[in-house]
Amino acid sequence: MDEFSARIEALEHLWMRSWAQRDRNQMKALASKDFIFLLGSKSPAILDRASWLEAATTRFRCNGYRFDEVYVRRHGDIAVFATRMTLDATMGDHEWSGETWLMDLWRKGKVRRKWRIVERTISRPDTDGKMPDAIRSMQLWR
Repeated sequence: MDEFSARIEALEHLWMRSWAQRDRNQMKALASKDFIFLLGSKSPAILDRASWLEAATTRFRCNGYRFDEVYVRRHGDIAVFATRMTLDATMGDHEWSGETWLMDLWRKGKVRRKWRIVERTISRPDTDGKMPDAIRSMQLWR
């Protein structure tokens, strides 16, 4: 793995550990102001940054994760991170664990030159009809 790929993967692990530890400040520091979380499913759902930070530290809990083979690609000041991930998570009382496809988009800032996550897309191979509504229920702008 080259140095750039290792750096992005290290940021991914920091992001995931922050979620598992419910560390709002660390996630906020890593997330760009225009961050969105997109659940890719039959009925997709989106969370903006504020909604994600609230949900990830309260109702949408990551208890553990494991990345499979990692794919990292750089496009100038943009980096794409993709992997199949085994996720151990809960959404309130609803178990949400299993295999997922994860794609994150990172952007290097123009002023501080730090990498920030801009978008996270998680897709599950199953058609869990409860998840889109559960994600929408966390939207703070509603």
